[in-house]
Amino acid sequence: MDRSGAGVSWQCATSGNDYKKPDDRTDSSKSGRYWHGTVRQLDAPLAYIRESNGFYAASDVCSADHPPRHSIKPVHAFKALITPEKIDYMMKISTHYGDHYDGKKHSQFACSIKQYTSASKRLLNHSEQRQLIPLLHDFKATPGWTWRSLTTTFHSFTSAGVFTSHKYTEERVKKTQAALLSTLLDQIILNCNQTLEARDLDVHGINNLLWSVAKLVDNGLELEKTPKLKEAVAALLIHVKAKAKSPEESEHFIPQHISILLWSVAKLVDNGLEPDKATMLREVVAALLPHVKAKAKSKEERDHFIPQHISILLWALAKLVDKGVEKTPKLKGTVAALLPHVKTTAESKEEKEHFNTQGIANQLWAFAKLVDYGLELEKIPKLKEVVAALLPHVKTKAESKQEKDHFTPQQIANQLWALAKLVEKGLELESTPKLKEAVAALLPHVKTKAVSKQEKGYFRPQGVANLLWAVAKLVDNGLTLEKTPGLKEAVAWLLPCVKTNAGAKEEKDRFSAKDTANSLWALAKLVDNGLELEKIPKLKEAVVALLPHVTTKAESLEESDPFTPQHIANQLWALAKLVENRLKLEKTAKFKEAVVALLPHVQTKATSKEEKDQFKPQEVANMIWAVAKLGEAIDLKVVKSTLASLVGKISENTPLSHQGRWMSLWGVMAFCARFYLTYGKNNKNLLEKHIGRLFSCLGKTPTGNTEDPSIIAMVTSWLGRACPVVPHYRTNTSLSQSTFHDQLRSSLPSLKIEEETSLNSLPPVDLLLPECNIVIDVQGPFHYVGGDFKTRNGSTVLKIALYKKLGFEFIEMPVNKLDNQYSIQRVIEQIKTKLAILPQAYGPVPPDSSEWDAGEAYFTADEGWQLSDDCYFTAEEYLEEQTKKPKKRKRKRKKPG
Repeated sequence: MDRSGAGVSWQCATSGNDYKKPDDRTDSSKSGRYWHGTVRQLDAPLAYIRESNGFYAASDVCSADHPPRHSIKPVHAFKALITPEKIDYMMKISTHYGDHYDGKKHSQFACSIKQYTSASKRLLNHSEQRQLIPLLHDFKATPGWTWRSLTTTFHSFTSAGVFTSHKYTEERVKKTQAALLSTLLDQIILNCNQTLEARDLDVHGINNLLWSVAKLVDNGLELEKTPKLKEAVAALLIHVKAKAKSPEESEHFIPQHISILLWSVAKLVDNGLEPDKATMLREVVAALLPHVKAKAKSKEERDHFIPQHISILLWALAKLVDKGVEKTPKLKGTVAALLPHVKTTAESKEEKEHFNTQGIANQLWAFAKLVDYGLELEKIPKLKEVVAALLPHVKTKAESKQEKDHFTPQQIANQLWALAKLVEKGLELESTPKLKEAVAALLPHVKTKAVSKQEKGYFRPQGVANLLWAVAKLVDNGLTLEKTPGLKEAVAWLLPCVKTNAGAKEEKDRFSAKDTANSLWALAKLVDNGLELEKIPKLKEAVVALLPHVTTKAESLEESDPFTPQHIANQLWALAKLVENRLKLEKTAKFKEAVVALLPHVQTKATSKEEKDQFKPQEVANMIWAVAKLGEAIDLKVVKSTLASLVGKISENTPLSHQGRWMSLWGVMAFCARFYLTYGKNNKNLLEKHIGRLFSCLGKTPTGNTEDPSIIAMVTSWLGRACPVVPHYRTNTSLSQSTFHDQLRSSLPSLKIEEETSLNSLPPVDLLLPECNIVIDVQGPFHYVGGDFKTRNGSTVLKIALYKKLGFEFIEMPVNKLDNQYSIQRVIEQIKTKLAILPQAYGPVPPDSSEWDAGEAYFTADEGWQLSDDCYFTAEEYLEEQTKKPKKRKRKRKKPG
């Protein structure tokens, strides 16, 4: 029992008269109040009472009742409200009048419970429920109950938390709760199924009932497991549509009713009411939108939307769009009509106190969602102005010491996500300085909440994924890591949350397919923009923790949480980008498993004719690049079939960026390089023809991207054409390279050795031995997938193949073998052997020269010399193979004249 809370008499809102028959009442459509008792128009947690300047979250909208008409007599304890005498008297009244009883005393009792919880500013706790629920065992709603009694009782019990299940709620209590809910739903359905003339179903009552049902569902009551609840919703929606379309009822649709009706529908959809199976939903929303627009444009004071209503409406519209319910042209007009009100309120000094953190978060989230689904910033000029007007409120609230405790992890995530999404859709960082200030003000809250023991559990997978995505998207659009205080710290504090959630066993804490894809994409994007892997060890741990989720989701046969084409493309891109940025993994097995699990989805989606399965052109380009970049981590046949399903989707008319076309071209060429190393020059593959086709689509002029000249050089070298550009390569002689050079020089003092040499405009090799047409690269861990010194990445494979096509033997010297004197000696012996059996060479040999066999020109200074993906030779075996070959005719040199 809560003795600290104020109680109220169970006769809280009586008119002072004795019980009257159902027909002896006032007209609710005129007064808007219940004849036997009223309840407040708005209630916590979303109450907005203008006198107290309260403004609460649109996503937690509360009731739509009117202010009380009568004073409430306080009581000192909850027990005073639920005495057996009161319960017995209420039941006797019901029994005495039977089906003619209008439910007045029952609704007054329910109202008293609600008033008690409102005064206590909380729902009934477990102890209070245990006292109350057993007394309601015989609480029945009968056909004689008036609409007012029914709606007041249902709404009051919902508001007070009578139907809410606590963690330790006993089974008998749950059964009584279910029976109580069932008896009320039966009468609601009965009333709704009767004709409008038979029952006075007013907008206010329907509004309260829909809100109550939505609140129950939002608090965990599952629609699918409560058929009567679903039936009641369907019955209520019919009346909403009818009244919304009726000219006589239009004046009863006040701003508050409209906003809460739309909020309720959105909440129901958000919690499992499937739009595809409920056509009525779309019709209801379509019927309500004209009322929103009409009220927004009305100049009468009573029609004005207060900040709370606008926040509720925008959140609801965005949620309905997000769930696929509403995407009609009416929506754009409705949003456009609301924007001036948002701007006026945001810029008003008198109204600024009405903006709280939840309201701002909801409005920004709503705008971002609407823009994400096609509401174009450029075509609605007011939208940019409205966002700009809201940004100072974000900063003010974020920097306020009084407000710091009001920021929940979800609000922080929603605001940063919204700002990032708006930037992605065209809101420029540089031209909106207040945007940077707002972001900078929000970032410290990420760290505060992440380290807080009380709030730590609230960083759920979706929130963490959204925060990482938002930070990455902002960085990708110009927010610099080094110049934005708190940015690196925020990421660093989020990484342990990724690892924790990734390892969670409870289903509610697990990463969804979308969360996994967004988190991986964000980490890769941050690394690509300068977040150094070596300096943030938790980053690698977070990536490793996410990999099993990629594999599990990709291999799952369940359709409830599938990977979309975007998820697949983003994850492949992210994995390849992390490899490119030198992600070292002690064990690459999990990495390879994740990649292999994703690839079947690529081919399935690529060959699907359904629109929802189609890859966007940029996603196709990203995947071609990623699959090729991962090199030998993927089976060659799988790579071939994957690229074959993708490359045909890119043509001259494909709407694809210049960068996307270069990525596609590089990817196809990297695959062809691997194919060449495996099968030799005489075994052509069908994908090679796409190199010339893709190159011709691009033209030969670089776009200014520093990578373009080097790719042009590689393509022209591959095609045997003259290179039209001169790439500039940054050279850096590593300590390992110098060490090997010195050892080679000491063993072969007369051998000519050139360092960091670029031939035919190709990327430079570490060492060139021009006398024997051998090039040597000292390979660090970043030439291999995961740094395992076994699995070469696409860039390494492409470079080797390009030099082989020029006629050079290519020797790899992994740095982990430099300490092995035997490995170095084998390389030296190989060079000596080459010098002994081959004539002197003074330049590159043309690719078609019979003097060289491309199949013999690639070796690795490992335990053996690698000829192809599955053939290895030791130095001795290589020498034996060379000596078995028929002797080649020596070329006669012309005597100098």
